[in-house]
Amino acid sequence: MKDQKPQLEIEDFAKISTIDELKLVIANKGIDIEKTMIRVHYESELKKLQIEMVKLQRWILKNKKRVIILFEGRDAAGKGGNIRRFSEHLNPRSMRTVALTKPTEKESGQWYFERYIKEFPSPGEMVLFDRSWYNRAVVEPVMGFCDTDQYKKFMTQVPEFEHMLYDDGIKIIKLWFSISKGVQQERFDARLKNPLKRWKFSPVDKKGQERWDDYTKYKEKMFSGTHTSYSPWIIVKANNKKRARLEAMRYVLSQFEYEGKDESLTNLYPDPNVVMRYFRSNQQID
Repeated sequence: MKDQKPQLEIEDFAKISTIDELKLVIANKGIDIEKTMIRVHYESELKKLQIEMVKLQRWILKNKKRVIILFEGRDAAGKGGNIRRFSEHLNPRSMRTVALTKPTEKESGQWYFERYIKEFPSPGEMVLFDRSWYNRAVVEPVMGFCDTDQYKKFMTQVPEFEHMLYDDGIKIIKLWFSISKGVQQERFDARLKNPLKRWKFSPVDKKGQERWDDYTKYKEKMFSGTHTSYSPWIIVKANNKKRARLEAMRYVLSQFEYEGKDESLTNLYPDPNVVMRYFRSNQQID
């Protein structure tokens, strides 16, 4: 006869009146609930942080602020998942997510930044970019979607471009979600196995593994040339998806002094081991 796994009985619940007592009974029975507790903690923290995001949005609207958050990183770094958690409970009337497709023939003949400027926030609005003008800094040169002159022109113009936005009062937060090569491959494999996520996988994704080192080279050149005091790059270590989501949200909230912030039910300052400015990130995982 196989050994039966330990389990809770109805009688156990009759003796329990607090969470701590429940944990003690579970521990005494040798039941491993570590993964469950991690998940419960994540959901609890996420809810508290999303409440703060709602407060922040109200403050932005009331004070007619303009906020842009860029979600950048390699394929499968978790950009879309982060955006969903950020925006899940926000009012769509004063928040938008922008994920631009391949430029049209007309757009290809315009100033590179023009099609992004059209999507910029109005007073009182927050715009979340799922990839941004920084496509030209990494993806396009790696994949051959731009030539050398176009790349050099972009890298020269982008700091000046972002300084103009800063001078005009637009708050830009640039997040780079950093994952290791092995984790990227695991996430690609998971996408291919899941029919609901298979659409996310593209030939460009496959090239991401094959040209990992090229991506790294251009990523480092991007950081070096576009990390400024007025528009810094914020690195989010994202091998752990759930932790990255919580800490990225904490970072964004920490950048504003909005009404009701002091009444938060959770810590609003990110773990410096997970979220850091580019120049402080000596050991990068990607």
